[in-house]
Amino acid sequence: MDLLLISGVSGSGKNVALGALEDSGYYAVNNLPLPMLVDTAGYLAHAGRHRVAIAIDVKIGPGLPRLSDFIARLREAGWTVRFLYLDAKTDTLVKRFSETRRRHPFSSDTRTLTEAIEFERGLIINVRSLGFVFDTSELPAAALRRWIKDFVSVDASRLTLLFESFGFKHGLPLDADLVFDVRCLPNPHYEPALAPLTGIDAAVVDFLEAVPEVERMYTDIYSFVAGWLPDYARDNRNYLTVAIGCTGGRHRSVYFVERLARAFSPRYQVLTRHRELG
Repeated sequence: MDLLLISGVSGSGKNVALGALEDSGYYAVNNLPLPMLVDTAGYLAHAGRHRVAIAIDVKIGPGLPRLSDFIARLREAGWTVRFLYLDAKTDTLVKRFSETRRRHPFSSDTRTLTEAIEFERGLIINVRSLGFVFDTSELPAAALRRWIKDFVSVDASRLTLLFESFGFKHGLPLDADLVFDVRCLPNPHYEPALAPLTGIDAAVVDFLEAVPEVERMYTDIYSFVAGWLPDYARDNRNYLTVAIGCTGGRHRSVYFVERLARAFSPRYQVLTRHRELG
C-alpha cells in the first residue's frame, strides 16, 4: 500500500502536485486535517484504495504536530509512506499570490502577505526534515507535474539521488543537501558559439572536457558523494539532493549533473533537475 503525503508552504504547488498524482493513478485527498490522517488511510485501505496521495492541511492545529508519530503508525499498519515537502522562496510566493489575487490563509488585518508566509513557514519548519524537500521556485506548473511523475516512479525503499543544476545569480536552491560550486572553471558562456547552448550539447561537453581542471573537479565531487552515501543511507535517508552551481546554471553545472547522474545511475536511483533550463 503506497501512501504519499504532501505538505509545504501555501503557494508552493501542492494542488498541482496532487493533480499530477491523481493523473498517475493515486486516490487524492486534499486539505486533510492531520488528526484524521490515520483513520482516513485505514478507511481507504478497507475500501480497496492502495495508492493514496494526501495533502495535509496545516491551518488546523496549527502546524503539523506529531506527524512523525502518525507516519510511524501508518507504516506499522502496512503502508509504504513517503512525505513530500514543497517549498519556494518568499519573493516567489509573494509574486504568485499577487498574480492570482488569492488571499494567503494566514493573512490578517495585522499581518502582511510576507509576514503571513514567514508565519506559516515557522509553523511547519520542524517537519521539513521528515521527507523529501523540493524547491518549486520559478518552476512552471507543467515542469512540476512532470517531476512529480518521475518522483513516484522510483522505489521508495531505496535511496534516491537527485542531482540538480542551478545558477548562483538566481539564488541557492532551498532543497539542496549538498552544494558544490563550479564557478572557478572556464565559462562556455563567453565563447560566442557556445553561449546559446547548454551543458547537454556536445560542443559544450567537448569544450569542458578539454580543460584539465574540469576532470579534477568532477573526480573530487564524485569521490565526496560516493564516499559519504553509505553514511547517509545508514542515517535512514531515503533522498539526497546534490546541487551543482555555476553562474547562470546553463553550462558547467548542467554538464556536471548529467555526468554525475550517468555515473551513479547503475547503483542508485537517480533523478535530475536543471532548474534554470525550465
